[in-house]
Amino acid sequence: MAAQAIWQPREEGLREICGVLEQHISLTSDKSRIWQQLQHYSQFPDFNNYLAFIFAHAAEGKSVEIRQAAGLLLKNNLRSAFNAIDPAYQQYIKSELLPCLGAADRHIRNTVGTIISVVVQQGRISGWPELLQVLLQCLDSHDINHMEGAMDTLSKICEDIPQELDLEVPGLVERPFDVFLPRLLQLFQSPHGSLRKLSLASINEFIMLMPTALYLSMGQYIQGLLVLAHDPVAEVRKLVCSAFVQISEVNASFLEPHLRKIIEFMLQSNKDADDGVALEACEFWTAYCEANLNQDLLREFLPHLIPVLLSNMIYAEDDESLIDAEDDESIPDRDQDLRPRFHSSRFHGSEDMIDDDDDSLNIWNLRKCSAAGLDIISNVYGDEILPTLMPAVQAKLSTSDDGTWKEREAAVLVLGAIAEGCIRGLYPHLAEIVEFLIPLLDDKFPLVRSITCWTLSRFSKFVVQGVGHQKGYEQFNKILMGLLRRILDTNKRVQEAACSAFATIEEEAAEQLAPHLEVILQHLMCAFARYQRKNLRIVYDAIGTLADAVGEELNQPRYLQILMPPLIAKWQQLSSSDKDLFPLLESFTSIAQALGTGFSQFAEPVFQRCIDIIQLQHMAKVDPMSAGVQYDKEFIVCSLDLLSGLAEGLGSRIESLISPSNLRDLLLQCCMDDVPEVRQSALALLGDLARVCPGYLQPRLSEFLNAAVKQLGTSELRESISVANNACWAIGELAVKVHQEVSPIVMTVILCLVPILQHTEDINRSLVENSAITLGRLALVCPEVVSPHMEHFMQSWCTALSMIRDDIEKEDAFRGLCAIVRANPSGALNSLVYMCKAIASWHVMSENLHNEVRQVLHGYKQMIGDGAWEQCLSALEPPVKENLSKYQV
Repeated sequence: MAAQAIWQPREEGLREICGVLEQHISLTSDKSRIWQQLQHYSQFPDFNNYLAFIFAHAAEGKSVEIRQAAGLLLKNNLRSAFNAIDPAYQQYIKSELLPCLGAADRHIRNTVGTIISVVVQQGRISGWPELLQVLLQCLDSHDINHMEGAMDTLSKICEDIPQELDLEVPGLVERPFDVFLPRLLQLFQSPHGSLRKLSLASINEFIMLMPTALYLSMGQYIQGLLVLAHDPVAEVRKLVCSAFVQISEVNASFLEPHLRKIIEFMLQSNKDADDGVALEACEFWTAYCEANLNQDLLREFLPHLIPVLLSNMIYAEDDESLIDAEDDESIPDRDQDLRPRFHSSRFHGSEDMIDDDDDSLNIWNLRKCSAAGLDIISNVYGDEILPTLMPAVQAKLSTSDDGTWKEREAAVLVLGAIAEGCIRGLYPHLAEIVEFLIPLLDDKFPLVRSITCWTLSRFSKFVVQGVGHQKGYEQFNKILMGLLRRILDTNKRVQEAACSAFATIEEEAAEQLAPHLEVILQHLMCAFARYQRKNLRIVYDAIGTLADAVGEELNQPRYLQILMPPLIAKWQQLSSSDKDLFPLLESFTSIAQALGTGFSQFAEPVFQRCIDIIQLQHMAKVDPMSAGVQYDKEFIVCSLDLLSGLAEGLGSRIESLISPSNLRDLLLQCCMDDVPEVRQSALALLGDLARVCPGYLQPRLSEFLNAAVKQLGTSELRESISVANNACWAIGELAVKVHQEVSPIVMTVILCLVPILQHTEDINRSLVENSAITLGRLALVCPEVVSPHMEHFMQSWCTALSMIRDDIEKEDAFRGLCAIVRANPSGALNSLVYMCKAIASWHVMSENLHNEVRQVLHGYKQMIGDGAWEQCLSALEPPVKENLSKYQV
């Protein structure tokens, strides 16, 4: 009952808590003791009431700092336990917060906004209808403190949970946002900069959501933005820029009537003295081009825009990159210098690869944004920007004195930014550009050397295309040797840039690197011995990329003598719980695949270490104390992927390694692990082992199949497409090896695959391809089980098959198609057009399959008669018909 009466604090309790809060904000206090005291208080059900009272009441000589400390502590408590508080106490806390909206002290107003936003997040708007009423009263009060307090609170709610304000609230005629929007737009004209800023920031939070009320008020909103574009407060101008960028991303057509004015404003803002405004304005050029807005209009402004972008690409005096530009290689890396690294689990299929340019010091700034803007402009306007751009670039490049190194560096960055977009205009001068850049690899200033590495890598694709003739080969050679020289630079930033650039060239040049392998390996292994931990990761990456690029060319004793001893020494030196093992495991995976059976001599200790790591991590997951290490899934994932690399490299020879081991039991455990990434890599290894030694899996085959099938269920699919993808692929690989033994699971798998093939628009392309192939493989080995159901999936299956590139997996699928058609010819009668299109998707088919397909087509022609067959062919496009002519039908 006590909670139902109006709660009152006890004097003694107030004094005690205020005393602890005073110590809490003191710099010299014992923080852990105070933390324990506060934890002790938080066990009392009315502790938060005390905090609310202290925060809300200025009397008794409490300083603003103590009140703020009480407020921030209250916010944290409410965030973690608001819904567990007695409803009467919740009501008391709310009643104490509302009067603080108009507090005379700005710090109190700011803090109450933060607390109220947390309460709304926990208890929803509908749980506090008085709040909306009070916010409106404050906004309409014409008292600056009340208006600012309400706007600050509202802007925090808009930032944290905008969607909450665009919902129907019981008892209210309109949605909260619809009620607030006219007042927010009105505040654009307020004489108080703080109110203009907060009202604009609040509306901006809704651009992506685009509620109906905002959609209908867009004209008024954009007019308001154009007025605020000339605001004296930089923060307001920055928000105007941000609004225009977001609108162009969501619905650019709103901007079209005002584009000229907006471009002029953005161009002006791109030169703003305030860096935040300039950066936000600079984002607009990328958004403009991506929204396909009026190209001709922007073309008029390019002669003015390009010099602005160029000027902003010069390092600012306070750029953080300048601070560590002199980092010497002898200085060890600190732990905080090492960015967290994430190993991506093994994936079977065609992936839409994302280019994650790992920029050194991932801090987005005006320089990088300007380079990105120039990059996209060059892709849209191509060579027509060169007459404006190149004279300025040449002027900057022609300087050589120490005072102008930043201009020189920016000019090299420009060349890299336009390397793809303007290549047609630059290609005839590529030799001159490379000649000009090579000496800059030896520039006195490290940042000039590092940007030159990056820019050369941007041109690498085009340089590699020219290696067929003498001049092109010499050019390629110069870049290769120049980058190798820089890999051994004493400056860490240059090492990083050179190694990353070299990895790019490795991908482009591939087997062209074979004649240079010895000198490349000597430089990489020299770097391996010298680099600190952070850059060492990039060397591992370059070694792995090299192995992928040159493949079995690497499998020669003189190369292995340079490459393997240092790697094996490092492998032995690192403990099984050291995270520096990850990049080394990844390197070994690529090397094992490249060397093939040549890796046999190194395989045994590598294999055994992987098994040990997986066992250690399984133990750590259950009992970290006994294991002596903390569980980390990455160790298991990297080890499984390396075992896959061994299976791929060694082929059937891996059987002698795995037979005496307990890998089978460990793998089954991993296939059923609760961590998706572990299951993903385990299923990839299952498929790889099915290919090379299916006999090893035999004793637990049905368990492996059931574990894989489980990943294709609807809920599992939603959780992780990549796991389902690998499971699907592994089932197909097992099917072609163990044949009839998969029959118990065939129908379950088909019931999972058919919906995937029928709803391809929502699903990852690789999963669709693997589903089509696995269905074909099951049809091949169990045609009598699959064929009675074929009419339910023939059309979607054939559509998916027609999208797959020619390879052995596609061949299996088509042999399965022929097998079920032979078993049940009438099952495909309604799908003949789809089947013909799938058959026509082949470019080169093996002779055996060609004969099978021809028999199938002739069988149908006979079965339905010439007239119906001609009708079927007339529904096909000419290229499809032409492709079918080779089967003489």
